[in-house]
Amino acid sequence: MTRMELVEQIVAAKIERKLTWKQLAEAVGRSEVWTTSALLGQQSMSADEAAAAGRLLGLGPEAVLLLQVPPSKGALGPTPPTDPLIYRFHEIVQVYGATLKELIHEKMGDGIMSAIDFEMTIDKVPDPKGDRVKVVMHGKFLPYRKW
Repeated sequence: MTRMELVEQIVAAKIERKLTWKQLAEAVGRSEVWTTSALLGQQSMSADEAAAAGRLLGLGPEAVLLLQVPPSKGALGPTPPTDPLIYRFHEIVQVYGATLKELIHEKMGDGIMSAIDFEMTIDKVPDPKGDRVKVVMHGKFLPYRKW
């Protein structure tokens, strides 16, 4: 079974069993964002996390083992992305990437935000003009070192 076949199986089982990503995250014991990322093939789970997800989704032993294998992170397909929602985030970085870099450097110094020591939340914010999407990301600042 390939990672993409596993992801397709997970999404199908989630729909069939009428589960939410939040319910899966609660069963796994991790955040909704991290668990969703793991079940979509971008993180590796511990044996206990994979077993918990597997029970809720009705996955077989091979699938539960594959959830524990470190993936090729970021292997999402063509660049720029073709999915409209994913493309909008790509567009945000194209338009505001230099701004993010300048402001982070001005406030923190020469370095980067970790994508490893990192957390993200996604929320719906009601608004009379139309609901809003709130994405909050925070990661450890990693200064470039001199040697």
